[in-house]
Amino acid sequence: MRFLWTVFLLALAGGASADDVSALKPPGVVALMRHALAPGTGDPSDFVLGDCATQRNLDARGRDQARRTGRALHAAGVAFDQIWTSQWCRTRDTAHLLNLGEVTEQPALNSFYAGQGDAAAQTAKTIERIQELPGDARLLIVTHQVNITALTGLGVSSGEIIIARRTPEGLAVSGRFMVAP
Repeated sequence: MRFLWTVFLLALAGGASADDVSALKPPGVVALMRHALAPGTGDPSDFVLGDCATQRNLDARGRDQARRTGRALHAAGVAFDQIWTSQWCRTRDTAHLLNLGEVTEQPALNSFYAGQGDAAAQTAKTIERIQELPGDARLLIVTHQVNITALTGLGVSSGEIIIARRTPEGLAVSGRFMVAP
């Protein structure tokens, strides 16, 4: 039922259906993926960026979700010219488990949840970096809910991809894609 409701809402919004992977194929697409399932909220109080043992990480379902998402994209012929990720373990792991190509860490994609980082500066830097790419470059960004919301104004589920195109003002959302955990 939830799937049908999502498809209905996307149809009203004029976006791709929840399983329309073809919307990720056109040149110039920007795909913003929230890391796969990592149960919990935020990070522990002893969080250290370079130490995965101190972070909230993907569980078995999240690792499986990332692999299945990568297989679905690959099977549909979706390819990206660049794949960017934050430096958090759950985003890096998601990006690598997708198995879609070389992954580059971008500090501007690091989470700014609960006062970490600088939301305005990181969002502006991300938009600037996106705008610097050739117009036909296909980009996959694996990051956090707060970053995607700042860039698109939309909420996003674990493992969900928001599909967008670059505009002079930033990003224009055209659809969503998700492999459920």
